[in-house]
Amino acid sequence: MTPFHSTAGRSLARASFAFGIAIAVMLVGRIVADAKAPPTTSTADITSKTITIEQGKSMLTAYLARPAGDRPAPGLILVHEWWGLNDWVKQQADRFARNGYVALAVDLYRGEVAEDREHAHELMRGLADERAIADLRSAFAYLSGGERTRGCGIGAIGWCMGGGYALKLAIAEPKLACTIVCYGRPVTDVSQLRRIAGPLLGIWGETDRGIDVDSFKKALAEAKVRADNHVYPGAGHAFLNENNARGYHKEQAAKAWAEIDAFLERTLKSRRE
Repeated sequence: MTPFHSTAGRSLARASFAFGIAIAVMLVGRIVADAKAPPTTSTADITSKTITIEQGKSMLTAYLARPAGDRPAPGLILVHEWWGLNDWVKQQADRFARNGYVALAVDLYRGEVAEDREHAHELMRGLADERAIADLRSAFAYLSGGERTRGCGIGAIGWCMGGGYALKLAIAEPKLACTIVCYGRPVTDVSQLRRIAGPLLGIWGETDRGIDVDSFKKALAEAKVRADNHVYPGAGHAFLNENNARGYHKEQAAKAWAEIDAFLERTLKSRRE
């Protein structure tokens, strides 16, 4: 069980979340100094660091990983699971950077990372849609205005809770080049789905209860969204995450990652603005 005294701190954090809802979406998208941020780290193939992005009167933290060198590359926004911006999400950003993308993993929880499922559920419930979408649109503005992504498209990928928010970002931001929803909550309102401009890839587990993939497919077809949905036999929720002891499916995860990479290759990497 989570200690009682930590709940009070989380309540205070949620109060600060509410302040962000009132901020107009004036997307500045520039890095500001952050003395607490870790230094830039580099390997032979990628460079990574934690950045802060000015968003009106608030600051958005994100983890940025990009290919080594100065050549422009497509951008990819990563939206974390209900656990928060943990090491697993940063590892995925590094992976995408090695594959040739400027990967930006946004911290929707303002520095908090869940300690257990109860904590994760509490953090997710305290996250307002309006603020989350404003954060993601700030991330899009930051990547769109960067020299490293000049002339290239910007896509988004999210897992679990983040998959739902990646889908909502596609609805809110018509310039998003492509979207990958990994077992996130579907939107089936056809009028909303019609706002999606770029192609969409859905990754789903066959035994993931509570997600109606068939209704989502039907709504996407009616909205005329270019979509490709894959349901993986024997896989459940969060089957891509090897840290998920309950549901990781090694064989199906390998197939899904291959599909994700192929989708990005044809819809994002080959695209030039």
